[in-house]
Amino acid sequence: MLTISNLHASVEGKPILQGVNLEIHAGEVHVLMGPNGSGKSTLSNVLVGNPKYDVTAGTVTFRGKDLLSLSPEDRAREGIFMSFQQPIEIPGVSMTNFLKAAINAQRAYRGQEPMKAAEIIKLLREKRQAVGLDAHFMSRGVNEGFSGGERKRNEIFQMAVLEPLFAILDETDSGLDVDALRVVAEGFNKLRTKDTAALVITHYQRMLDYLKPDFVHVLFNGRIVRSGTAELGYEIEDKGFDFIKAEES
Repeated sequence: MLTISNLHASVEGKPILQGVNLEIHAGEVHVLMGPNGSGKSTLSNVLVGNPKYDVTAGTVTFRGKDLLSLSPEDRAREGIFMSFQQPIEIPGVSMTNFLKAAINAQRAYRGQEPMKAAEIIKLLREKRQAVGLDAHFMSRGVNEGFSGGERKRNEIFQMAVLEPLFAILDETDSGLDVDALRVVAEGFNKLRTKDTAALVITHYQRMLDYLKPDFVHVLFNGRIVRSGTAELGYEIEDKGFDFIKAEES
């Protein structure tokens, strides 16, 4: 589904990614771990096309297409979704109208007719109930006045509605208490299928407990230096990243 080859990227002229190689197949969940500043968020931002990040070398293909040649909007329409560390507020735009616009933009890209209002309301109700989001959030501005946990749950709700083929969760567990994390992780797990894939960026063992990923990778100094099963994540939880830093130094 997604193939990253020798990817280099910089921010404001500062090199961050130093040759990332990664392949993700349909049905797989990959977890990316690493010390602060190692390039995890840079990688996610490059994949979704954030213009602040400059790709200086390498290739990324998504379902056979050159991902780097696509606009951020077309990457989303192709089926890439990103859940942000700090989801922003969009005051004055209700969740219902926001998702209606997103759904129909996606359908237009695929050459489909706009979804009727009644169908959209039914879809939003079904997906909202699936991830445990209360009805009153639908009339509020996007993330306006939401708590941290509510914002993260709202991101999972949006993912449920848009049904992306590839989801990136960038430290979705950051700032969540145990109960909120469980709800968010369970919502994500309900959306997993044999045809979708995900890259989950996290620092915490508890996310591994809930998600049961297929692979765990360690990003260090802009490169993936270690890959393994969930056991690698537990080893990092026990030893920290020092043992990997020592091996790389």
